[in-house]
Amino acid sequence: MTMNEPRPGHDHPGGPRQGPLPQQANPTWLGRVQPAYYQRPPANDGGRLQPVLPPARLAGGGPGWKNGRSSGVFGLVLAGGFLAFLCLFLVVPFLLERTGITGFAIGFIASLVPLGTVLLTVRFIDRWEPEPRALLLFAFAWGAVVSIAVTMLIQPYFSLVAGPASGLDYTTFAVTVQAPVVEEFAKSLGLLLLVLFAPKHFNGPVDGVVFAFTIAAGFAFTENILYFGRAIAESSDPGTDFAVVFFLRGVLSPFAHAIFTGTTGLVMGFAAGRGNTGLSVLAFFGGLVPAMLLHSAWNSMGRDFLGRYVMVQVPIFLLAVLVIVLLRVAERRLTRQRLKEYAAAGWFTAGEVDMLATAAGRRSALRWARSTGRGVQMKALLDAATQLALTRQRILSGRDVPAHQRDEQYQLAEIAALRAAVVG
Repeated sequence: MTMNEPRPGHDHPGGPRQGPLPQQANPTWLGRVQPAYYQRPPANDGGRLQPVLPPARLAGGGPGWKNGRSSGVFGLVLAGGFLAFLCLFLVVPFLLERTGITGFAIGFIASLVPLGTVLLTVRFIDRWEPEPRALLLFAFAWGAVVSIAVTMLIQPYFSLVAGPASGLDYTTFAVTVQAPVVEEFAKSLGLLLLVLFAPKHFNGPVDGVVFAFTIAAGFAFTENILYFGRAIAESSDPGTDFAVVFFLRGVLSPFAHAIFTGTTGLVMGFAAGRGNTGLSVLAFFGGLVPAMLLHSAWNSMGRDFLGRYVMVQVPIFLLAVLVIVLLRVAERRLTRQRLKEYAAAGWFTAGEVDMLATAAGRRSALRWARSTGRGVQMKALLDAATQLALTRQRILSGRDVPAHQRDEQYQLAEIAALRAAVVG
């Protein structure tokens, strides 16, 4: 093993670059870099690299919960868990009162089906740069318990103040105004806390979508318990009514809340990628507008539900899928380019960049590493390389550069250690 850890004080030579950017420095529309902020990564003067590649291919993290615990993330998760526990004493009795024990039990089990669908989608979106499980748990608990409690507490006051001013009858107001406004606000408060207290993990549109989908999955899970349970508890024909409600909510629209809140997360994620906290807070309010409008449009479909579902909601869902695919492609291209820059500085070989920055390369590397009993170490190396690429992107944004350079030094040292563990 000849690769040395980065030496203290070996920072970016020459400071920010002046003049035009190197070719392909901006490989995608996501996370573009201004010429004034571009700088080379620190050089690796430790000697010749011993490649970390499967034999067949040879022929041809920083501080935070992803790589250690940060006090801000730990405090957020701890406070969120405590708040969710307290909210259970408000939410669970509310559900039991309206569903009964039998309805609650059946509703709980049935709600696991749409929940699993959304969470599997979150896992697919989040595969490239996995978020810390603790933060995903916080997001789910916020959606499933805290946002429900916030909605319950706010709705009466909102109805009292805004209801008469709307000029609508109570039912129309509750469905098309009150629910979209209060529920989206309650869910998105979790996003605001994440962007404020875990900014290193909420720093781009993909992160925003992942956290928003997770919060929405939790909210829909609890709401489905209520709707499914009531279909059993309040019906003279519980089997038929339950089947109808399950088809509408569990089959036709498991992603409804995810798409609503996902628009807020997407807007906040783009703002967070700029590294400006004030802009992220403004994006919270700006992102609520399309979320509330989509939610209101969904609740307004009424009797012509199937027609509007096919003509409006299906295209919106397909557009959401397209946006997610484009974000994933852009994220991978950006990762590849940033790792190429580290390869030019001597930290990786060209073959390793292909391994670390492509889905096929990662799968091949993991298969080889698992066959040698080093799958855990290889998985950690893949995650650390992705985090290193994101850290470099933050450095090139021109904001908080010294702090991100310290993270970079830590991550380069971590990658050196992981490389040694994989090579053996």
